[in-house]
Amino acid sequence: MAGTASLDAALQRLDQALDKLELSVERRLAGERTISGLEEELYRIGEDRARLAGDLDDAMARAGRLEDVNREVSRRLVSAMESIRSVLDTHGG
Repeated sequence: MAGTASLDAALQRLDQALDKLELSVERRLAGERTISGLEEELYRIGEDRARLAGDLDDAMARAGRLEDVNREVSRRLVSAMESIRSVLDTHGG
């Protein structure tokens, strides 16, 4: 009888140890899934950052070109206004 009680106690401890091991494995797998998900998100963020950096570079280049065009238009307008003033001054306007 003492042998049976001892065996039952050992089986109960083994069952508890297996439950703890199973829980530990489940936690580890859940952690790995979390890490995998975070790695995927980090990759997507990196892709988005690269795309946004390219878009920003394009926008800055376009802004530079628009600035150049704006300066040229302003220069031409000043020149046209000076020409008009000269004509008006010449013809008594």
